[in-house]
Amino acid sequence: MKRMWMLSLMAICLLLSCEEKVEKLVSGLEKGKFVSEVAGKPTALYVLTNSNGMEVCITNYGGRIVSIMAPDKFGAMTDVALGYDNISSYTSSGGNYGALIGRYGNRIANGLFTLDSVEYQLPKNNNGNCLHGGPNGFHTQVWDAVQPDNQTLQLAYLSKDGEAGFPGNLNVKVTYTLTDDNALDIRYEATTDKATVVNLTNHCYFNLSGRPGSQILDHQIMINADRYTEVNNVLIPTSALPLVEGTPMDLRTLTVIGSKINDPFEQLVLGKGFDHNWVLNTGGDISQLASKVVSTISGIGLEVYTNEPGLQFYAGNAMTPDQGKFGVTYPHRGALCLETQHFPDSPNQPTFPGTVLRPGENYLSHCIYKFTVEK
Repeated sequence: MKRMWMLSLMAICLLLSCEEKVEKLVSGLEKGKFVSEVAGKPTALYVLTNSNGMEVCITNYGGRIVSIMAPDKFGAMTDVALGYDNISSYTSSGGNYGALIGRYGNRIANGLFTLDSVEYQLPKNNNGNCLHGGPNGFHTQVWDAVQPDNQTLQLAYLSKDGEAGFPGNLNVKVTYTLTDDNALDIRYEATTDKATVVNLTNHCYFNLSGRPGSQILDHQIMINADRYTEVNNVLIPTSALPLVEGTPMDLRTLTVIGSKINDPFEQLVLGKGFDHNWVLNTGGDISQLASKVVSTISGIGLEVYTNEPGLQFYAGNAMTPDQGKFGVTYPHRGALCLETQHFPDSPNQPTFPGTVLRPGENYLSHCIYKFTVEK
């Protein structure tokens, strides 16, 4: 009897010990479901917290933002980012939820560009063009991760000369910082040993409503831009920068997305909705508001600040029903993306701001996603 009692006690202690190892996150995610190995490199889930109770979870697979817990108007922490709750779903999906994008975010026409009289051929993974660095871009790589404190995560990746057809060994460092004013600060840095083109961004899918299975058509958006980059039928810029005034592309004041997205305006027809780069009025001044999105349902607001000249607003037009975190099905237009960037196809557009990085130069791109509560 005594021996059985001792064995039972040991079993209970072992069970409690195992339960203690399962860290309870605000998001409900489990770190263990992100512990794996991809291409011989370990993956994990990293957690950032601030003094206000916000929590941001990031995996080093693709440098992906997995969840963002931000306060709503009722004081409840609400997940505003789409994603999966395990690493295998990320590696098998091929999508871009929350991912770091490179070596060149957005499209390059025909997957082709010429630099210093040398022609470079890239993968063609989107209507004959190269999109987001190709199918094996930075979003599929395992980044080296260092977390110096509970508010900072540093990711590093060496993109080797010739990877996806791009020239030069590119050393990339991305720093995520969750600040005490409820902002996710993202700094991208890079150096190269050979002239190349660089355009880094993040592809977080936002739904601010607190209802992740809903569409974002009731969200309101503002983009501080008088012009946008006109595109052709495969979403490559024509080089024209039309004025937004008098068109549904005019988002200079808060506008309900659903009130314009299905307008028969040619550019919206080509993009199947909003999927364009806006030419920001901010002039690279990160202290100026570039964009704002608000959900009246949750009261959560998202402000975007950047030193980049452009902002891609994508309204989830190509989304198809997909099972995300905790079994929730994400619908068509179930999220929006706000990608701070240089313009699409800049390597082939001499009138656009340049994206060439040369040895001895330092690439620095800065984006701030600040979360607010709208009363």
